[in-house]
Amino acid sequence: MALRPGRHTVGPDGGTCRVNTYREGMAQKVGHDLIIEVGQWQATVEVGDDGQPRSVSLEADPASLKVLEGHRGVKPLTDSDRTEIRSNIDKKILGGQPIKFNSSAVKLSGDKLIVQGDLTMAGSTRPASFELQLDREGRVSGMLPVTQSEWGIKPYRALMGALKVRDTVEVVLDASLPKEAN
Repeated sequence: MALRPGRHTVGPDGGTCRVNTYREGMAQKVGHDLIIEVGQWQATVEVGDDGQPRSVSLEADPASLKVLEGHRGVKPLTDSDRTEIRSNIDKKILGGQPIKFNSSAVKLSGDKLIVQGDLTMAGSTRPASFELQLDREGRVSGMLPVTQSEWGIKPYRALMGALKVRDTVEVVLDASLPKEAN
């Protein structure tokens, strides 16, 4: 499948970027599995004249994270809980540092976009790779599992470690590339 040549940019107006977290530990029943929306982000796909993608990049503002849902907890999340979670993520986990991804290799194989590159978060840069599904209308979707400790992030813990966020979280992207290149 070929894409239209040029630079295709998408953000919150054309899709969603979310982070799914899961809890573990002896006290996991008091915590929640979270769906966190990234409010400010921008992804760019550069496509060559032959319709093949050349590069993929993404930037996200960690201060724009918003807790959408909390699942499987003993009690529902309150607005106060959401504010505290957001503050902990920004200050204790990501340290207010920007999140960026820049590809080093991109390959289109049928309806899959196979991407390799460097992911920067919490002040650390490491290699990352993932696959995105691409449909004929330009819809792109996929998930990147991120093991926090590989970026020097200590997964959140509470209740003396009896409640913890699993080390691996999921970054989920679902967006429509613009019909025309920028």
